[in-house]
Amino acid sequence: MQINGDIQNIKQYIVKRLEALYELSVPIGQLSTHELNFEMLEVTRLLGREVAVYLNRQGKVLQVSVGDTATVDLPEFKSRRAEGRLTGIRCIHTHPSGDTRLSEPDLSSLRRLRFDCMAAIGFRDDKEDEIVGSLGFFTGDCAEDGTEKLGQVGPLPERVLHGINLTYLITVVNKKLAARQTKTTGEEEERALLAGLDCGKTLWPIEESMAELERLADTAGAVIVGKFIQRREKPDAAFFLGRGKVSEIGMEVQNRDATLLILDDELTPSQQHNLEQMLGIKVIDRTALILDIFAQRAHSREGKLQVELAQLQYNLPRLGGQGLVLSRLGGGIGTRGPGETKLEVDRRRIYARIHDLEAQIDSVQKNRHLHRRRRKLSRIPLVALVGYTNAGKSTLLNKLTGSDVFAEDKLFATLDPTTRHLVLPEKQEILLTDTVGFIQKLPHTLVKAFRATLEEVQEADLLLHVVDCSNENYEQQIESVVEVLKELDAVDKPMLYVFNKSDCLTSKNQQLAMLRGREGICVSAKTGENLLELQELIERFFSEQQVKMNLLIPFAEGRVLTELHELNAVRETEYREDGTFVKVSLPASQKEKFAAYKVEE
Repeated sequence: MQINGDIQNIKQYIVKRLEALYELSVPIGQLSTHELNFEMLEVTRLLGREVAVYLNRQGKVLQVSVGDTATVDLPEFKSRRAEGRLTGIRCIHTHPSGDTRLSEPDLSSLRRLRFDCMAAIGFRDDKEDEIVGSLGFFTGDCAEDGTEKLGQVGPLPERVLHGINLTYLITVVNKKLAARQTKTTGEEEERALLAGLDCGKTLWPIEESMAELERLADTAGAVIVGKFIQRREKPDAAFFLGRGKVSEIGMEVQNRDATLLILDDELTPSQQHNLEQMLGIKVIDRTALILDIFAQRAHSREGKLQVELAQLQYNLPRLGGQGLVLSRLGGGIGTRGPGETKLEVDRRRIYARIHDLEAQIDSVQKNRHLHRRRRKLSRIPLVALVGYTNAGKSTLLNKLTGSDVFAEDKLFATLDPTTRHLVLPEKQEILLTDTVGFIQKLPHTLVKAFRATLEEVQEADLLLHVVDCSNENYEQQIESVVEVLKELDAVDKPMLYVFNKSDCLTSKNQQLAMLRGREGICVSAKTGENLLELQELIERFFSEQQVKMNLLIPFAEGRVLTELHELNAVRETEYREDGTFVKVSLPASQKEKFAAYKVEE
């Protein structure tokens, strides 16, 4: 263990004490310990010379140096920190004089070597039971002459210095430095750490849930720099994760220059606040992440209204604890969207805005009711595509109807619902509606806010449950969709399972296994495989709900023919001498009404 500086005339037992400093460690996020401070000051008392140690962010002593009575030579230390950031190393050194105020050489070394911080310690008035110290650090701001500002505190008692949250201080400074760097380069990326808790009580394996969270974060535009999984019986009331895991994440925040932590479950406002204060970076949960993606995807007026409402309802109880989020200049994951500027106003104005949004959405809902009423009068059945996000619903709609609805291999590519007209092989007409994809742990605020949109599911005559059969967790995805359908009171609707992406399966046996016990079909929206069979299956479903009849309508009773056309029941028409002959397909409930006109072909 190397001791830097001139140690030729130092007695061996003192050298041993200096070497023993390498064996000491400091808790993560704490400046130093009493044991380390006391040992350094004892050597200083014996030698009358300064002693300095370098520590990394894990609290490990990396170097020990000895100087003269005035100062200590601080060697350069190699670091892989990003340019402009702090080195990840802090320096603690003694002042033999007992004056622990930082000297000009101390501040010069802090600035030159870009330490996380520089601390000077000593005994108060030579009292060995009272240690005091001063701390110097970068503020992250620039002076008018362009030099970086330094902050200083002290002299302070040892216990006060040890109470400083070093992790938070360093993170805030690095964040400011990164922001300045961003202004120079014009580029910014959110570097995200992901974390999840496995309590052994969820339908999904934690690894699969985390993989999905990673896809969500990627869809939102984050760069994933690390993942953490903790297994414990229940979430921690204060931090959601255990304190040890939070400390571990705190180290990775520094080591990987992370700017964002995303949790796989919904946090309470206090948990989010506590994590932000402990880690010094923005913390969001799965709900906020999904809301952010929805904010990016919302293009229609209706979609923007619903996203803003969901954001306000989610953020209302969190207004008091979003210090780091609300103080952030600019956007970023979890802070985007039509309603982001509303989050900084007081609760009274937020409640007023929520009321206004609900009124506007009610107006949209009334318009939908009018459209739905006209559609019902036309008697054209409505078929809704439902399913897990990224199952291929939009691609299937495009392939069946020849439309060009936006489709992308990302989660929640579709937000605004789209309805297209489709004529099936036997001339049966239907309306096919593409809906927003569901997901596990779908936020309740979203289901509530998007109820006007999701009413299309409630009003549908048939649901096509599109399943990504290439995903090994398709059973869990089906279960997640069923849970949302229960919340929408639509789980009892007639349903056909459409196992999409069958081109990714290697055998017919796999297809048969998926369909076992379910009414449906395996298709490939990409290649067109079995799409004709799917249409025939839909047509057969509606045929079974209807009665086919041959009717002869006297010319004098033209109103009857008008009624049949309003029911969209007429399939063929032939004009005969004694009246109009029509082949019709009627709802079973209408059979008796027209029974008097029934004839053989």
